Amino acid sequence: MIKKAIHVSVRIDLLESARAHGINLSAVLESALRETLKQARQRQWREENRAAIAAYNDFVAQHGVYSSVSSPDTTHS
Repeated sequence: MIKKAIHVSVRIDLLESARAHGINLSAVLESALRETLKQARQRQWREENRAAIAAYNDFVAQHGVYSSVSSPDTTHS
């Protein structure tokens, strides 16, 4: 992956403590961004699919789920 240097402002006490503990700020930022982006994509997907999810939930409430349908006994005696 290509990386780009950026300017980020951080509280000085956090920066000093992170450095004292040998924490890699770039790695922490990348990890936090990945997680934040994952959550944002999940929220966006839920919003974009809200109507379909509601319709499915209404269908299940009215008709049940496929697995709850009683099937003939296929076991042999």
